[in-house]
Amino acid sequence: MLRQIIPPLLWIALPVGVQAHEFWLEPSGYVAVANDTITVCAFVGTGFRGDLKPYSPVRVVRFELYAPEKRDLSTLAINGDLAMAHLCLRDDRGAVVAYQTNFAAIEMESEKFEAYLRDEGLDEARAERARRGATGPARELYARCCKTWIAGSDLARARAVLGLKHEIVPLGDPVHEARLRVRVLFDGKPRAGALVRAWHTSDMHRAADRDSVGPAGEARTGADGVATLDVNRPGEWLVSTVHMLPSTLRHADWESYWSSFTFARPPAGSRPKP
Repeated sequence: MLRQIIPPLLWIALPVGVQAHEFWLEPSGYVAVANDTITVCAFVGTGFRGDLKPYSPVRVVRFELYAPEKRDLSTLAINGDLAMAHLCLRDDRGAVVAYQTNFAAIEMESEKFEAYLRDEGLDEARAERARRGATGPARELYARCCKTWIAGSDLARARAVLGLKHEIVPLGDPVHEARLRVRVLFDGKPRAGALVRAWHTSDMHRAADRDSVGPAGEARTGADGVATLDVNRPGEWLVSTVHMLPSTLRHADWESYWSSFTFARPPAGSRPKP
């Protein structure tokens, strides 16, 4: 269980001015081809620029391929590997890779934490913190819930709800619809009022070798958990949202769940092979 693995001695203190970091999955190719091998890596960074995140088995809650049957990927890499998995796809109909971690811990100075809540649109957490009159450092446990879409002809695979703790589910075709509707789920239920952001890059170098960019767009989810984003540009896309709750643990103040979804759009007029 997520709540059982973070002892107080693992706290890392961050100074004022350190930015919140996105975490995402990046496959070596975003189009499914039968019998092709796809390498999946994880990156952490800001502005869709980041560093490779070495594989850490002790952090894994779920690491799975859906294409459409579920395959466990958690044993395909060892601690410290930069590639999390090498996948041989069985068909060209598309695949989703999903990854969920347990908690890691960080501690932030009050000023930094307040700026972080404001920048990430976490209005409910800001209001609760004000209600508590909190002024000291904030102790946060954070978990990652990530998916990537390796595109193919079966859109039902992309739109499937996989049951991650915090999940972004595309409701349409990420590769070809100009405006993409996504639903944000927390514990399987629609999350209203979530700030969803999208980053875009046409620089198809690996994330560590490209420039950082600002969000290409953002939207809040409605009561049904749905937000609509303009994704009408070729290149690589990262959609992300974060949810924060007061912690029920004595050694933590807050628990956050970062969710991301990556995909790529081809140049205008091209489509994946049927």
